[in-house]
Amino acid sequence: MHRPRLVASLSLVAAVLSWCAPTSVQACTRCMHRFDNGGVIVGRSMDWVEDPGSEVWVYPRGLKRHGNAGATSLTWTSRYGSVAVSFYDAASVDGMNEKGLVANTLYLAESNYGKAVTGRPTLSIGGWAQFVLDSYASVAEAVEALAKEPFTIVAPILPNGVPGSGHLAISDPSGDSAILEYLDGKLVIHHGRDYTVMTNSPPFDQQLALDAYWQEIGGDVMLPGTIRASDRFVRARFYVDAIPSSLEGPTALASVFSVIRNVSTPLGIHTPGKPNVSSTIWRTVHDQKARVLYFDSATSPTVFWIPLEKVDFAADAAVTHLPLQAGETYNGDATRSLQPATPFVFLKATPE
Repeated sequence: MHRPRLVASLSLVAAVLSWCAPTSVQACTRCMHRFDNGGVIVGRSMDWVEDPGSEVWVYPRGLKRHGNAGATSLTWTSRYGSVAVSFYDAASVDGMNEKGLVANTLYLAESNYGKAVTGRPTLSIGGWAQFVLDSYASVAEAVEALAKEPFTIVAPILPNGVPGSGHLAISDPSGDSAILEYLDGKLVIHHGRDYTVMTNSPPFDQQLALDAYWQEIGGDVMLPGTIRASDRFVRARFYVDAIPSSLEGPTALASVFSVIRNVSTPLGIHTPGKPNVSSTIWRTVHDQKARVLYFDSATSPTVFWIPLEKVDFAADAAVTHLPLQAGETYNGDATRSLQPATPFVFLKATPE
């Protein structure tokens, strides 16, 4: 009975799959679930071609920032304290601020940030997520401000030679969500509570089309099983939607952990002919109601966490971090292991 619609959908999905170049870096998944008790939990995986030397950082309010993108660099002072995860000690790619706003940066090969605009400040992509965490208390506030494009993002080459290229997911304790992408030099924002999942290529509107195709043929019958970003999107969407919203406490937390682990890529995996398919290096889960960031390393048998209520975000507080680059590991509440540190400089970028 549905054959004409299915044929149309097959044509659509074939067109969409043409976006998924086999040589693109397949990196990361993000999913979010809202629970009946008002809880909002976000999980993300960091899939990458090598260990990017990530560490967990705690930043206070009142910290002066520099966009590190040339003479026109954006400068700002943090309004909110945050706990963030670094990437090559050159970027903040994940984190939550003291208001419960979460930001997750994922790789997107199709990103095009455009050229610098006269009179508009520039910002290294390494500081994009951190600027959001420093500046906004809610998704609505962030979307309203960022839609005006108050800066131009400059995305240089990463330390491993891969282009710095990504899109951003943000969410808040109300369950609001937004996906921000720069395509053809313009900012595209998808804002709404239904946008609970994000992966990588193709761009988000194409991912939504793929997801609609799989919903039509019945995700409860079969799901795409590869580690391509488009397949991970569909699986993450199906499983995160299947979580019973009545769950509470540790069980609710475990449910989101189980979804993000389900769409992770085994460590050390090698796929012939696809050298840039990446292993999952670490995962984070953010409990936005309780204000707790959980960190799960693929090379550690334990999970540790940072309850934001136990962190000093006062303007005169020290910047601290949890060292991880030398194989350090932690278990449980790791706030006592935080060490004073000098903030890293965002990835240096030169505007065109």
